[in-house]
Amino acid sequence: LQVSRAPSQPTAGSESRRFANKHSKKALKASLTLGILLGMFFVAWLPFFVTNVTQAVCGCVPASFFDILTWLGYCNSTMNPIIYPLFMRDFKRAMGKYLPCCRRSGEPRPSAISLSMRNSNSGPRAATSLKNVL
Repeated sequence: LQVSRAPSQPTAGSESRRFANKHSKKALKASLTLGILLGMFFVAWLPFFVTNVTQAVCGCVPASFFDILTWLGYCNSTMNPIIYPLFMRDFKRAMGKYLPCCRRSGEPRPSAISLSMRNSNSGPRAATSLKNVL
């Protein structure tokens, strides 16, 4: 005897698998982003630090090579604003919301008051109003 279940009724097992699968995808994506960021950091700064120690020990590193490695490290800092929007949806939304160059047409520009209220943890107070403050 086989008892078939209706396809419209998901079982508890399939829901928990779907929930676990969703969270494992998020964890994998977060791990990938962190791995890329750390990998780029090590690729950019490790040669600088090794060369810096070598220079302190023997003084045999040419100044131009040291400058190139320093600028390689600086380039790593310029890569972070490029990497974050590629892999993080929330970061991309925030950039689009607050930077005029990334805002979609039709989206309202946030006011300075709404930004300050959003950034303060207090929120609007019942006893004070904007008229009283100004």
